[in-house]
Amino acid sequence: MRKLCYIPVVAIWIAIFSVVGGVDRNNFKTCDQSSFCRRYRAMKKGESPYQLLLNTLKEGESDLQVSLINIKNVVHFNLKLTALENFDFRLEIDEAQPIKQRYRVDYALKGEPATRKLVVTERTSESITVTNGHNKAVLHASPFKIDLYNGKTLMMSLNAQGLLKFEHYRQKTEKPAVPEGEEAVEPPAPVDEAEADIGAWEENYKSHHDAKPHGPSAVGLDFSFPNADYAYGIPEHADSLALKATTATDPYRLYNLDVFEYELNNGMALYGSIPFLIAHGVEATAGVLWLNAAETWVDIEGGAHKGSNVVSSIVNFVSGSGTPPPPLEARFVSESGMIDAFLFLGPNPETVSKNYAEISGVTPLPPLFSLGYHQCRWNYNDEDDVKSVDAGFDQHDIPYDVIWLDIEYTEGKKYFTWDKIKFPHADDMMKNLSLKGHHMVVIIDPHIKREGGYYVHEDATSNGLYVKNKDGNDYEGWCWPGSSSYLDFFNPVVRDYYASKYSLDNFWGTTLDTHIWNDMNEPSVFNGPEVTMPKDCVHYGGWEHRDVHNLYGLTHIMSTFDGLLKRSQGKLRPFILTRSVFIGSQRYAAVWTGDNMAEWEHLQASIPMCLSISLAGMPFCGADIGGFFKNPDSELFYRWYQIGAFLPFMRAHSHIDTKRREPWAYDPETTSLVRSAVRRRYEYLPLWYTLFRHHEVDGLPIMRPIWYNYPKDKSAFTIEDEFMLGKELLVHPVTKSGLTEVSVYFPGEKDLWYDIDELELFSGHGTKTVQTPKEKIPVYQRGGTIIPKKMRIRRSSALAKDDPYTLQIALNADGLASGSLYLDDGETYEYQKGQYVSLVYHYDGTTMVSQLVDKEASFASKSWLERIIVMGVRKAPGRIVLKSQSVGEQEIEFAFNPNKHLLVIRKPAVPIAEEWKLFFH
Repeated sequence: MRKLCYIPVVAIWIAIFSVVGGVDRNNFKTCDQSSFCRRYRAMKKGESPYQLLLNTLKEGESDLQVSLINIKNVVHFNLKLTALENFDFRLEIDEAQPIKQRYRVDYALKGEPATRKLVVTERTSESITVTNGHNKAVLHASPFKIDLYNGKTLMMSLNAQGLLKFEHYRQKTEKPAVPEGEEAVEPPAPVDEAEADIGAWEENYKSHHDAKPHGPSAVGLDFSFPNADYAYGIPEHADSLALKATTATDPYRLYNLDVFEYELNNGMALYGSIPFLIAHGVEATAGVLWLNAAETWVDIEGGAHKGSNVVSSIVNFVSGSGTPPPPLEARFVSESGMIDAFLFLGPNPETVSKNYAEISGVTPLPPLFSLGYHQCRWNYNDEDDVKSVDAGFDQHDIPYDVIWLDIEYTEGKKYFTWDKIKFPHADDMMKNLSLKGHHMVVIIDPHIKREGGYYVHEDATSNGLYVKNKDGNDYEGWCWPGSSSYLDFFNPVVRDYYASKYSLDNFWGTTLDTHIWNDMNEPSVFNGPEVTMPKDCVHYGGWEHRDVHNLYGLTHIMSTFDGLLKRSQGKLRPFILTRSVFIGSQRYAAVWTGDNMAEWEHLQASIPMCLSISLAGMPFCGADIGGFFKNPDSELFYRWYQIGAFLPFMRAHSHIDTKRREPWAYDPETTSLVRSAVRRRYEYLPLWYTLFRHHEVDGLPIMRPIWYNYPKDKSAFTIEDEFMLGKELLVHPVTKSGLTEVSVYFPGEKDLWYDIDELELFSGHGTKTVQTPKEKIPVYQRGGTIIPKKMRIRRSSALAKDDPYTLQIALNADGLASGSLYLDDGETYEYQKGQYVSLVYHYDGTTMVSQLVDKEASFASKSWLERIIVMGVRKAPGRIVLKSQSVGEQEIEFAFNPNKHLLVIRKPAVPIAEEWKLFFH
């Protein structure tokens, strides 16, 4: 969101965002300009000064603790290795005697991870071997290294390259004053190379000064994955799905920043930072969660990553004239904090995802309306504008669920207020939308306008609720309102205060159908270093901002979630959209890819960006349809809707200076194409809702790379222009202008794929050419699956609540299929008390059954089964008989198309929440 407010903000805005048409790289640091990154990259492999003191070993029920020493400076550290309940390990390294406690990340995990017994199975003078179920860790003393095994397979090694780094806190030695007439004495040499760095105790960037009272404090560690070809994850970056080698570039940076008109195809930091990496190869999959909230850089090298120069190594090795190709390496380094790493030993993608989800949490089942279509713009001007847009959807027969208001709805950029001239009847506007099954989302940012008389500012000032600068005064920066201060959400009192502002009594004009957009929460500070808060600001508990920066947005949405939950006395599920994310953000909010542009390249980038975010545990991801900046032509516009219909979060959004672009803003043909795409979204809402329920239960991503479902298919490892939804749908959007055909890769040597438009078998395994006229979205249902759908056209998802269902069956090569359907009231938490229905379906050619997964659960649904479509049927049945408790036994009508091998069973008319059987004679 961008806005020129008034003169002071304009001046700052121009100074920061002076490059038209692209990011100004001068506003953001490179690794060389970040002293701790520069120091870490200067380290030489194979020269580790760290050793374990095995005689200090202490065994606990679920962990071992042992001393670690840096023999160069004789600083001691405590190492703790814990056995997790899911058979993985947690490694923690901290200073043994710090002069100040190092920050241990809070809030990110869903709770204290469950543990199990750790068994020391072997101990020598050189190593310790421990087991956790079928997994094993071998700790080597000198030089220090940890090898981790799943069974007999080496999954990863830590400090194999000798790049462990832990810069201890220290007191600065001041140069003594020299009395007159005496010669100056040279100060003692630095204890280590960190202290000698020009940026060790203070650092300047442009006009900003960063004081470091405890000196250099970086922590870093290398991870090697001998069985992996590629690394994925560590979002957010506008880059490829498979991470690139960084040997000739800057490392990937994780530092939440408001980057204006971000570039594509590089590792620059963006709005979110989730330091979770998956290393994958044909033989094994492993993962690392680097639990650190400070600025972090990640180098990638080796494996099959582009730029790693491994091809020649492989050729030389095979010919016998060289050494084995280098293993995949990932090297993490953070400015401060401690080393706290969760080590996931797979051995497959699903196990890594499940175990990561057990620690960081899942996205709870969202309200059904949030899976529909969202209409947003910066800004809808007033009540009449909102009414006109709402009427436009009715006029053009396009469903939608949510209309959004950007910052201009407020009174002078003061949050929790309304502009009473533009929105004098906000509560009535909300109620009128609700009567048609619609909702509204309004924006609330974390910066607070410093204006006398504004009650939030007065409360924050008098009660000490703001973040402090290094001198202990309220920190003041600049954002949309002009002079602003920032609430310190690390303080539980602040979180409670902020949550209370969302109550219907405190936030006039809102109703229970009003939901929240938390933007600018990196935090964005227009006049701050790198457009964010200075690192030497101080938060509750005495923690410097450098320690907790990437956590700030998470604490913001935690407060919002709590407020929305309390607003309904804990009955209704909140919907929140956030821009800044960290580990655990998925428990509270959806995310989008930020301020993209109306360019084909940004349309293409939305796929790998959301795939990376999904792999990192946040399934509810989308991108601004049409692009936030600039004006899309009609082709880009409708093609973007076609991909948006198959991303988990579907929202159109645009900049205040762009042309109006509601779905009917172009020619009638474009409107028709957009209408079809949006209707397709609603047709598949039962599948979306079921997939989100599955994620809540098992922690697996909803939007998946092809390799995730086909982990041994090397051809899929770098595919990023198509994806899968669960295991059911393969989606290959049109992402380039003027294409009348695309090449689609169909994985699975024995799998069959059915065109969802033609309802017939399209292809088996391999790359096929698909025709893509304007109306075509290349989407294919995998053989062996059953998908629930709703075919009636309504204005919103709420109005389709009691509509009948269609089951769409795609048979595999053996004529079998299975699937599931989940339903509840779509808005409350009653499902957690057993108020739901979860069904599984099985089809084998002679029978089809509907079975309740949990017979103790129940939900009174008025919906019924209207139709069953079976694709891939080779022979028509003579007759079909239905048996159920409600209808008894009766023969069912059907039609068979022998050319398409399509069987359509008409109106079984059985209640959708009931068990039943079909018999094919």
